[in-house]
Amino acid sequence: MKPTKKEHCPKIEYKKIGFDLKLSIIDQISNGQISLNHASKLHGISRSSITYWMKKLRSFEQNSKTMSKNQELKKLKERIEELEFIKDFQQMIIADFEVSTNLDFAKKSLPEALLKEVEKKKKDLLKSNGSPSVSE
Repeated sequence: MKPTKKEHCPKIEYKKIGFDLKLSIIDQISNGQISLNHASKLHGISRSSITYWMKKLRSFEQNSKTMSKNQELKKLKERIEELEFIKDFQQMIIADFEVSTNLDFAKKSLPEALLKEVEKKKKDLLKSNGSPSVSE
């Protein structure tokens, strides 16, 4: 028996598919305009390649959504800090106004929780001024 010479399989040449065409094909399949099989035959691309592109695109979209959620959370946290500062500043202005004018308009116009915070700031302000009329 003679040893047979191994023949090399011809290398399959693949078409280079641009990103825009990939997105177009995936979009058509996702919208139900064409099936996966039809897209495969129409463009001369294997079904597994198209499925691979779809998985890659899905994971990319999920990662981008996750990043945008993290960025949104960061912005919201910064906004909360900013609003807390504004609230504290406004309460200090109200407390200072009430101390200097001896008027209690916060009781009439603010909710209970904010009123308590203003009263605390007012007491702190009176303590820092050294006023003997601080009642504890």
